[in-house]
Amino acid sequence: MKVGVLGFQGSVEEHILCLEKLNIEAVRVKNIDTLAKVNGIILPGGESTTHIKLLKENGLFDALKEAIFEGMPTLATCAGLILLASKVDTGQDSLKVLDIEVVRNGYGSQLFSFVEDINILGFSEPFRAVFIRAPIIKSIGKDINILAKDSKGNICFVKCNKILGLTFHPELTTDLSMHKLFIDLI
Repeated sequence: MKVGVLGFQGSVEEHILCLEKLNIEAVRVKNIDTLAKVNGIILPGGESTTHIKLLKENGLFDALKEAIFEGMPTLATCAGLILLASKVDTGQDSLKVLDIEVVRNGYGSQLFSFVEDINILGFSEPFRAVFIRAPIIKSIGKDINILAKDSKGNICFVKCNKILGLTFHPELTTDLSMHKLFIDLI
């Protein structure tokens, strides 16, 4: 099994390290050829507008959209989730493969970043979630399953088919359960 991590910017190395700890071969995806060789993809946190710009400049935007639409297992964290959204509050472009509406930096600027334990459907223990300039999921479509909310009631973890969408950063913790959950989808 080979898992790709969108490799332009953001928490790329952190996701690769998590995969390596699970004995999963991880590769940076920066072009169509590499995308074609992976069994699943992680869209990391970072800056969503930069991701979109680089996806388009490298001819990867349409190929990635098609791969995910056709069922490629996908783990999207923070900015990666914004990339998938069908609607973004700022009107920015996105892949539009996940029927959710997001608000960029929904909790505020970097100063309002926080860590809290969240309860995830199907998990016996709370997960320590790291929220950094995180988006808020404002609304969801009918095929979206809510797996967790934060302490204020904001949706922070959704699933639809083989897509896991998180507003937080699991790669910044030592808990590999989110990555294990993703690997189980492949």
